[in-house]
Amino acid sequence: MTNLIRSRIRWQIDSFKKSILQIEKLPLNDFFSPETIEAIIAHTPQKRTSVYSPLITLQAFIFQVLSDDSSCKLAVAGVLVDRVSQGQSANSINTGPYCKARQRLPLTQMTQAVATTGSRLHQQCTMAWLWHGMNVVLADATTVLMPDTPKNQAIFPQQSNQKPGLGFPIARLLALISLATGAIIDYRLGAYQGKGTGETSLFSLMLNSLLTGDLLLADRYYCTFAIIALLQAKGIPVLFPLHANKKADFQKGSKLGAKDHLVEWKEPNRKPVWMTALEYAGLPEVITIREFRVKGVVYVTTLLNAKQFNKQELAILYKERWKIEIDQPYCLHKSIFRKLLHRFRNWFYPDTLNCTQFA
Repeated sequence: MTNLIRSRIRWQIDSFKKSILQIEKLPLNDFFSPETIEAIIAHTPQKRTSVYSPLITLQAFIFQVLSDDSSCKLAVAGVLVDRVSQGQSANSINTGPYCKARQRLPLTQMTQAVATTGSRLHQQCTMAWLWHGMNVVLADATTVLMPDTPKNQAIFPQQSNQKPGLGFPIARLLALISLATGAIIDYRLGAYQGKGTGETSLFSLMLNSLLTGDLLLADRYYCTFAIIALLQAKGIPVLFPLHANKKADFQKGSKLGAKDHLVEWKEPNRKPVWMTALEYAGLPEVITIREFRVKGVVYVTTLLNAKQFNKQELAILYKERWKIEIDQPYCLHKSIFRKLLHRFRNWFYPDTLNCTQFA
């Protein structure tokens, strides 16, 4: 009996995936894994007589997220059309049952689905989409305003220079995004200010989301000894602008070309707030990095071979990071997963995000 139920669920999941994708033989047509969908179904409480089973609710929810309308009314209408086309009785156009069913979808599994699906997309990239055989990852953060509720104020306090009752709770959102697919690989949400809530602190929670073969592009804020040393140990190269607190002296180090050299950085005496003393003690005392200047901008990278990685080519690659800043729609999948990430929190729990947009 258990095998029959499992087989039926698998058949339903296959039908669900086909209805979502609709286009055969896409290079990324299997990013919804059955295991991900099964986890959502298994953790969703459901009523036997409900029109909105977990799978129907999930399908309606995804179509709602991806549609220009993005209304519950449109999602309910889609369910109605599907049921009538399959010879089933028409469901009510009242949006209440759908909204309640959507609230029953498990937040933990939905959050994991965003990262798991994005990571699958990222890893499925064809060689033609890679840069020198490496899969480029963009990192960036933004802040978002949320509804002014006591619960939000307690977890995500407003700016300290604002008088109580005159400001909105502020959260910090940091995401890793695949340059090739535009998919969100992982993300973290934290308070706007306070110990352990900065960009690098949130980034440290996602280090394991970066895998061998990735190349990290981020702004100068990430250009620190600890981050570079940790990623070097994992075999993940980086490309950052030089931190504002550091100065490049091209008279020192091993010269690779004009305004291009290898130099050693020594471990600072002060550890980052997001590392334990034991973790910091495990870092090397010295790391070798490459500094180069292009059009007045000094960059830092751990791609040390100047013949294989020309500095002009690296500077051009770094410009790709600006796509995360200006929200350029360079890939369909970017809009899909940004919407999935940015909207489901507010729809499930109105005390969380009411709007999120990368700045």
